[in-house]
Amino acid sequence: MSRKPPSGAVVEGIDFGRWAVILCKPDAVERGLVDAVLERIAAEGATVTNRREVTVRPWQVHVHYWDLLVDADWFPDRDIPACLDEAYAGRQVTVALARAEPGVHTRLRNLLGHFDPTRAAPGTIRGDLGDDSLKAALAEKRLVRNLVHTSDNANAARRDFGTWYGAGRRGLLTNLPLPSGPAEN
Repeated sequence: MSRKPPSGAVVEGIDFGRWAVILCKPDAVERGLVDAVLERIAAEGATVTNRREVTVRPWQVHVHYWDLLVDADWFPDRDIPACLDEAYAGRQVTVALARAEPGVHTRLRNLLGHFDPTRAAPGTIRGDLGDDSLKAALAEKRLVRNLVHTSDNANAARRDFGTWYGAGRRGLLTNLPLPSGPAEN
């Protein structure tokens, strides 16, 4: 009998449907935008906690972007593992946890905006703070620099937590009080 819980399930009291991992990418760190990004996420009604700076190891970025590695044939002119290593390995990122009511993943993904900052709507993090484009990335055969990632869903939150925090830090996922809602201006 398997002890592994069903995908997206509550695991030992941890409901990953209420938790997202925020990854402020190297471009956000280098441009000094981490505080601005995290403040905008908190203003959306999430409790942001357990911020830490991480020097990325190659395995972390390969696990994080497993989908790019699986679909590497979509990029016949690029060596995706090498692109990931160049963009992340040995560089600083900031990770943090966001806790909010169910639906947090969709709300935060909408707040981030389109992955191509030139296509992200005004009012989104990437639309307001992004300075790269898919067109430039394709021309230079690199990945788009788009500041931030958040977990897509409960399954991704669990995987992202393991990648950036590790199973030994499950105690960080406590039942913090939830904020009352998005901050009013």
